[in-house]
Amino acid sequence: MTQPRGLYFEEFELGYKVQSGGRTISEADIMLFAGLSGDWNPVHVDAEWAKTSMFGERVAHGLLGLSIASGLAMQLGFLDRTVDAFTGLDWKFRAPIKIGDTIYTEAEVKDKKLAPGGAAGFVEFNVNVKNQRGERVQRGTWMIVIKCKPKE
Repeated sequence: MTQPRGLYFEEFELGYKVQSGGRTISEADIMLFAGLSGDWNPVHVDAEWAKTSMFGERVAHGLLGLSIASGLAMQLGFLDRTVDAFTGLDWKFRAPIKIGDTIYTEAEVKDKKLAPGGAAGFVEFNVNVKNQRGERVQRGTWMIVIKCKPKE
């Protein structure tokens, strides 16, 4: 099924759902994110130290998973050129994302409200990030400001 591109506020219905393709997390992703963020916690970057952690191996930064989930949602195109802002989130990190895991994003419209002025609206999404086994590794809500259809 082809995903519509650039949906406007009026085109989102409660219950509208999307699912992204997958993205495999590599050691390079983790190291690049550590360098970008400055978060060099050994559970992410030190294989020997991570063996002694509760995970028994290196895991991706939680915020790396969230960042990739956001990118996967954008790649679907339904927000292409209609998003004005990502204004908030409530987020839970439920399970580790390990090197070699393939994650994907599921999002469903939970609520929507027209913004003052009527040029855009707030769309709230329930979001799940799952791994290749369908296990939920992250979840929460995203609040996004989306443009209204231009007046003709």
